[in-house]
Amino acid sequence: MDTQLYIISPEKFNLEEFKPKLKESLSTGKVAVFQLRLKNINDSEIINYAKELMPICHEFNVQFILNDRPDLAAQVNADGVHIGEDQDGTIENARKLVGKDKAIGVSCYGSTDRALEMAEKGIDYVAFGAFFPTKTKEPKARPKPDILKWWVRNCTTPCVAIGGIKADNCSEIVKSGTDFIAVVSAIWDDEKGPAHATNELYKAIRQP
Repeated sequence: MDTQLYIISPEKFNLEEFKPKLKESLSTGKVAVFQLRLKNINDSEIINYAKELMPICHEFNVQFILNDRPDLAAQVNADGVHIGEDQDGTIENARKLVGKDKAIGVSCYGSTDRALEMAEKGIDYVAFGAFFPTKTKEPKARPKPDILKWWVRNCTTPCVAIGGIKADNCSEIVKSGTDFIAVVSAIWDDEKGPAHATNELYKAIRQP
């Protein structure tokens, strides 16, 4: 399977201003997954954002993943949830909450041990990174693309590469065989807009 594009929201944004930007990116037909990742915001707002953005994703056959909160993912019937290190110990609980048909992804940073443990627990994808400097958040690890090559060669659970990935630096990441490339600022900070950024990144991952 070719590497697919997984886009993540900024941690804070104006909902009404963001909706057309999301639609612009997804309308390219180049995105497989969208993750809503909000920080320092209350539950009712997260639920509202999810209910407004999920239909846009589904309009373009894009999976809608909620970050960190399996309880809220279940409440809004999201397509899945992404869990970070600070949610350790909740994989079984997350599965009970979201159900067996929903996706659960886990951040594994630079640890194949953690990734193997999570894969054994039946999660649907593991995420490694940050591979490059990123201003989104302070990375917990800076693995080399070799970790992706090892994972693809030895494991069947899909993997996601994240962290500072852009059109001009993604070549080696793509060549690793990773299933997904996850991006934040590469999409939303492009001066030419989300559609241009999405198309350029997609073009790059198809021509590594």
